[in-house]
Amino acid sequence: MLDADECERARVGRDHRYDGRFFSGVRTTKIYCRPVCPVRPAKAANVKFYPSAAAAEAAGFRPCLRCRPEAAPFSPAWNGTRTTVERALRLIKNGFLDHGNVGDLSDRLGIGPRHLNRLFQEHLGASPLQVAQTTRVQRAKRLLDDTDLSMIDVAEQAGFRSLRRFNAVFADIYRRPPSHVRRIRHLMRR
Repeated sequence: MLDADECERARVGRDHRYDGRFFSGVRTTKIYCRPVCPVRPAKAANVKFYPSAAAAEAAGFRPCLRCRPEAAPFSPAWNGTRTTVERALRLIKNGFLDHGNVGDLSDRLGIGPRHLNRLFQEHLGASPLQVAQTTRVQRAKRLLDDTDLSMIDVAEQAGFRSLRRFNAVFADIYRRPPSHVRRIRHLMRR
């Protein structure tokens, strides 16, 4: 629950600690703001507090153009391009690039492939394809460690399109073939 007195002190003092924790709607203008809004504070009698931007909008207020409530802390806009990269990572983790390509992924995210590659380089230091390959190899390693699936089943479930590609990528990353990793696991069980 919001304490009106505490919210009022934070709003008038433009206290950054409260940014994103509540929004203030001004009845006379029908605009809602973040507590850090740079405009002259409205009279307390004309202000009502809301726990979220959605609650303020549901009450009939529109967002302030100065403080941009959509960019409040913990909102997707506040996270900036990291949000796009996180969405892409979730899609890759769920196998999107196992059957699609970077162009399809960027279309799904609503950006161009070159921009997606730039974002991945900026935030992760690797391309979407490199991230997808690492994800597949790690998935395959877990399957090798935790199951007795055949190599072709491991390759398929890990997201590789062929056993040959699986063997080549796995050997490149782990510096040994997947069968060697499986043999080590069997030796360790004894």
